[in-house]
Amino acid sequence: MIIGVPKEIKVEEFRVGLTPAGARELVRDGHRVLIETGAGAGSGFSDDEYRKGGAMAVGRDEVYRTAALLVKVKEPLPAEYPLLREGAALFTYLHLAPNPDLTKVLLAKKVTGLAYETLEKDGRLPLLAPMSEVAGRMAPIVAAFHLQRFKGGSGTLPTGVSGVRPGKIVVLGAGVVGSNAARVAVGLGMETVVINRDPDGLRRIDEQFKGRVRTLPLSAHAVEEEVREADIVVGAILVPGGRTPVLITREMLGTMKRGSVIVDVSVDQGGCVETSRPTTHDDPVFEVEGILHYCVSNMPGAYPRTSTLALTNATLPYVRILATMGIEKAIKENSEIRSALNTYQGKITNDALRRSLGIPAEA
Repeated sequence: MIIGVPKEIKVEEFRVGLTPAGARELVRDGHRVLIETGAGAGSGFSDDEYRKGGAMAVGRDEVYRTAALLVKVKEPLPAEYPLLREGAALFTYLHLAPNPDLTKVLLAKKVTGLAYETLEKDGRLPLLAPMSEVAGRMAPIVAAFHLQRFKGGSGTLPTGVSGVRPGKIVVLGAGVVGSNAARVAVGLGMETVVINRDPDGLRRIDEQFKGRVRTLPLSAHAVEEEVREADIVVGAILVPGGRTPVLITREMLGTMKRGSVIVDVSVDQGGCVETSRPTTHDDPVFEVEGILHYCVSNMPGAYPRTSTLALTNATLPYVRILATMGIEKAIKENSEIRSALNTYQGKITNDALRRSLGIPAEA
C-alpha cells in the first residue's frame, strides 16, 4: 500500500503523523511511504532520516494524489479539502462533531474517515490517551502563566507562598486529561477539586491522590459553586465522537473571580464552556466577562518532539494493520479499526457523530 504523510498546516502545529522509525517499519512490511518534504522538521526529524528508512520525500500534491492511506495528526483544514482524493482513507484526529463542513467534504468525496479519538480497545481510547496526557499536564502550566497580571490574569501565584493560600483549580472530568491536570496541580501545591459524572472516575482520583484532591459528583450546582472561587478551571470532558456538553454558561462567568483562567481542553469537540471558541498557539487567549479563556485546539503541538513520539508509538500498530490487511478488510475484521470509522462510502458510521449533527439513523 502507498502511505502518505502530509505536513501539518495548522498554525504552530509541528507534529508529524509518522516518525522515521515508523516509516522504516512500514517499508520493511513491503509498503511505500511518501513523506511531504519538511513534514518532520518541526518534530526534529529531517528528510534524510526518512530517506534512510526507505521513505520518499515528495511534494504535497504527490502525497495527496498518490497515497491510498493518509496518516496525519490534525483534521484537514479548508486549504486541504481540494487535495483530498475521492475514495482515499484518512487516519488522523478528525473531531468532526463541531466541524460539519469537513464532514460534508468527507462524505461528498467518499473518504474513509478513521478517527484516532474514537478508536476503542477494551473500553479505552488508546490513540487519544497519549495526547490527552500531554494536554492534561500542560493545562495547569499554561493557566499559571496566564494568571500573571501582565498577561491579564488576577496576579495569583498558584503555588502560594508562606502565609498565603495557594490558588484553587477546578477540573471538570476525571479521565486522562483530568487526572493528569490534577497530578500537576497537586504537584504545584494547589487546592484541587475534580468534578466528574462517573463515580468510578472519582474513586480512581481518590485512590491515586490519597485524599489530596477533593472530588465531587457532576451537577450544575457543584460546578456553579466550585468555579466561583476558582483561579483556574480545566475543561476535560469527553464524549467520544460527539459534541461536548456545555457545563459553564456565560452567566456563570459573571460569578467568577476577575482574572481567573479557563483552559478548555475539550474545545476540539466543541468545548464545555459556552463562550469557548478555538484559538491557536500564536494567539491563545481571549477574555469574556473578565475571565481569560485558553482554547488552543492542538495543545500538544507546543511540545512536538515528545508528542509525536508518544502519538506514533500508539498509532503505528494500527497503521500497519490498515496497510497490511487493506482498508476494507481491516474495517470488516478488526473491531478496533471499525470503532475508529466515522465516515465510509459517503455515509456517517459513528452514532455519536450522527446525533451531534442531528442526522437520524438510517432504517
